[in-house]
Amino acid sequence: MMDGLLPALVMVIVQFEFAGMNIFSKLAMDTGMNPFIHVAYRQIFAFLFLAPFAFYIERGKRPPLTMPVLIQIFFCSIFGLTMNQITYFVGLKNSTPTIACALSNLLPALTFVLAVIFKQESAKLKTIGGQAKLLGTVVGVAGAMVLSLYHGPVVPIGQSRIHLSIANKVANDPAQGNLIGPFLVILSSLTWAIWFIIQAKMGDVYPAPYSSSALMLAMATVECSVFGAIMVPHPREWSLFPAIRALASVYGGVACSGIGVCMMSWCIHKKGPLFVSVFSPLLLVIVAALSWTFLREKLYLGTVLGSVLIVMGLYSVLWGKSKEMVPQQQQAKVLEDTKEDIEMH
Repeated sequence: MMDGLLPALVMVIVQFEFAGMNIFSKLAMDTGMNPFIHVAYRQIFAFLFLAPFAFYIERGKRPPLTMPVLIQIFFCSIFGLTMNQITYFVGLKNSTPTIACALSNLLPALTFVLAVIFKQESAKLKTIGGQAKLLGTVVGVAGAMVLSLYHGPVVPIGQSRIHLSIANKVANDPAQGNLIGPFLVILSSLTWAIWFIIQAKMGDVYPAPYSSSALMLAMATVECSVFGAIMVPHPREWSLFPAIRALASVYGGVACSGIGVCMMSWCIHKKGPLFVSVFSPLLLVIVAALSWTFLREKLYLGTVLGSVLIVMGLYSVLWGKSKEMVPQQQQAKVLEDTKEDIEMH
């Protein structure tokens, strides 16, 4: 029983970890921390945490590091870490944690579109699974447009009695109503989807996930630090004071890029990628509750409607993918049984 419940428990913990990242990062940036600096520090702390584990766990198991593999890791670092996190955190600064988490659920739909374009997956529009994925993509995009373009009235759920003085700016942030934040978060999901496409090919030629992740983080540390130094050249801006800046940077690097990714990798190994994906909407619920409680974030009708459409689209894509995987699993089972019969005879 515990073997069945443990992966689910781990994924719930992962969602709380990433929810904390959104809240801490928003608070840090609203104290004046530049998002380019925040991203650079996050890569640094993530690399310092993961590199020793990669060195010892995969010692003697790593395949040769060739130039083509290094090039693939470089592009993974550009899209999966540098561009992804810069656009996400700049978008978070110009929106709210709830909006950012809701729009992040577009990832499966965008990944499906890119996989079809790059012929890693067939649309299969004549099958019910392919139609479900297409419908989910359309519904998810519609939800993103509603969430980005429609504000609507405030949902009357009252106001939290918890007051954090550091969160005053969040509750009255005029940037919450602009389009820059949602657009950048959508762009962040697109770069993450591109990373999935590249990573799928790289995993076949360099099956050392911890080492490749450490190398990606090392490259992203250099990229983000250089980019941050260009965008914010004043040394005083790189201060980790007040303490919320240091907490957000260390927490994001260690708990999310380090521990969180390893926990998700373990769950993927145990239950598969679909199992991990279905927990994504839970992050939205947790962040919305925490934002209302600690940041006094107001919940608008447009945010609720857009989030519901995006989650519906997410599950439609995942359901369609699961329907397509059933025949593949049955075929694999038949081949395995046939192989066993041949070996027995």
